Amino acid sequence: MVVRKRKKHEGFRGVRTYHGSHKLHKGAGGRGGRGNAGLRRHKKGWMLKNDPMHFGKHGFTRLPTLVRNLKTINLRELDLLVNKLVEKKLVENENGKIKVNLKKIGYDKLLGTGKITKPLIVEAKYFSKIAVQKLEKIGGKTVNI
Repeated sequence: MVVRKRKKHEGFRGVRTYHGSHKLHKGAGGRGGRGNAGLRRHKKGWMLKNDPMHFGKHGFTRLPTLVRNLKTINLRELDLLVNKLVEKKLVENENGKIKVNLKKIGYDKLLGTGKITKPLIVEAKYFSKIAVQKLEKIGGKTVNI
């Protein structure tokens, strides 16, 4: 009669921890926790190497009092709007040119998108460089308020 030696793990098949009874073998203990667990402790070296920007605040938020929300208008829109403004008498005539005050209409800045067909004298707080170039090319003028 031959006596067979039993294998070490034969009686543990189907048991969750047959290969060991330590936390290491039971679940996420083998990887030091699930997800980002341990980034301040035992996984700190990994975090510093692979994700150094993980903790802390980044960038800044400007104070609402410092942020300017400018109301803008393009040259194309202003060109279309001038006829209505003349009818409502919200503009003045100066040496054959129409003088437009953007602040009275409710705008802060003139932008340079589009074409302009009439020479205008535009009063505003801010102008884009292209808007100034296009106005001067057609014979208009910009005045800072």
